[in-house]
Amino acid sequence: MPNLTATQRSKNMKSIKSKDTTIELLLRKALWTRGYRYRKNYSSLPGTPDIALTKYRIAIFCDSEFFHGKDWEILKPRLIKGKNSEYWVQKITRNMERDDEVNKRLLFENWTVIRFWGADIEKKIEECVAVIEEVIFDIKRNTSYSQ
Repeated sequence: MPNLTATQRSKNMKSIKSKDTTIELLLRKALWTRGYRYRKNYSSLPGTPDIALTKYRIAIFCDSEFFHGKDWEILKPRLIKGKNSEYWVQKITRNMERDDEVNKRLLFENWTVIRFWGADIEKKIEECVAVIEEVIFDIKRNTSYSQ
């Protein structure tokens, strides 16, 4: 990780988007081309899912590996050795807790929750779409759903 000044780091952090990220755009485009219509950044639901297939009650989150704590057992010790470690460990821990809370609230409201890591979306987009389509198939099969 490069050594940046406080100003450079601040500028870098400010440029990180929370909506319309590359991974969100990739997944949305793949779903749209297959004919799935959705709501983006659906604020009517807990956690504001990146993509909501309201017709099927599916909430999809596109999570970045760093901010959502992928491989936390590996990442956490690295953060502890770095600058401002207390802040980052606390922030990412809270993000992971919030993700769990959101999942539980959505499940309680009878929504299916799907979370994808950014790298999986970038490298395995077809597999991600296949997961979504399998969930849709299961929902159609297990309910008296009719189009």
